[in-house]
Amino acid sequence: MSNDWRTATIDGLRALILRAEPGIVEEVKWRKASNPDGVPTFSADGLVCTLETYKDKVKLTFARGAALEDPSGLFNASLDAGTRRAIDVREGDELDGDAFVELVREAVAHNRS
Repeated sequence: MSNDWRTATIDGLRALILRAEPGIVEEVKWRKASNPDGVPTFSADGLVCTLETYKDKVKLTFARGAALEDPSGLFNASLDAGTRRAIDVREGDELDGDAFVELVREAVAHNRS
């Protein structure tokens, strides 16, 4: 991936995820010819979320997002999926960092319950 707005977005999201749960484990999975950088995944007692880069967005998918409360309305994609929910971040979007940190904390707590 080139060093553009998506790189800055991924770096910012990663920092918020680590702020929410310092013990979270980050791994890169699913490397392939069409995506040699792979997909960053974040786990704490199970998969919490993944970060995928597309031409027009960064997609943050919560593995069990449908089970989470989202009072700030951060989820804006995969809303009809049975288990997961996602947040699509496009160039210029402003994400509520505090609400996002709380969502990650809730996802980790859900994994641990």
